[in-house]
Amino acid sequence: MPDFSNIKAVIFDYGGTLDTNARHWAHVLWDGYRHAAIPVTEEQFREAYVHGERTLAANPLILPTDNFRDLLMKKVEIELRYLFPDSDEREHVTAVTDFCMDYIEPIIQTSRTVLHTLAERYKLVLVSNFYGNIETILRDFRLEFFDSVIESAVVGVRKPDPAIYRLGVEATGEQPGDVLVVGDAYDKDMVPAKTVGCKALWLKGEGWKPQAVDETLPDAVITDLRQILDLLPN
Repeated sequence: MPDFSNIKAVIFDYGGTLDTNARHWAHVLWDGYRHAAIPVTEEQFREAYVHGERTLAANPLILPTDNFRDLLMKKVEIELRYLFPDSDEREHVTAVTDFCMDYIEPIIQTSRTVLHTLAERYKLVLVSNFYGNIETILRDFRLEFFDSVIESAVVGVRKPDPAIYRLGVEATGEQPGDVLVVGDAYDKDMVPAKTVGCKALWLKGEGWKPQAVDETLPDAVITDLRQILDLLPN
């Protein structure tokens, strides 16, 4: 049992941690493609997924006022335009987006409960690689439990650069050793968190692809966000 008795603040990742319970978004979207019977292979989908991520990173297509459904619609539209440049895929865009929104709804509800419980006892900070609209998403999903939000598109630094977690620690006002980082990405969350001196709790799930990692680096490993409530002191 890890000793988290000194923890005064908790830093959360967002994507993959609070919305899919450590299932990489590529897997969720691929399930949506299959649900919509879109005639592509998983390899073709993954190529389109990477194209979509790079397109969104390079272009200001996501508006600060976009909620998560808006974001998904744009993301899926980019992917399908890449796969089917000569077809109108609006029905498939809607079908995949509806599937994904239904998928994350119960997970968001669980995250809301966990955050509500922790916010009564700890300072909470969000550190996320995101597009500039994370505040809108938190408001839309009723996840406004954070004292501070550190978003890559706003602060100009992205994970896995440890600097973004240093900003997160500074926002807590605590020493790094008194801060617990919770995230689903080993390379983007666990490694930089330990680099800056925080304790780290790995929400382990289905990543982009299987990888062999040193599971002794995080201070603890969980598979369901609710397990954090059993690890932190009441």
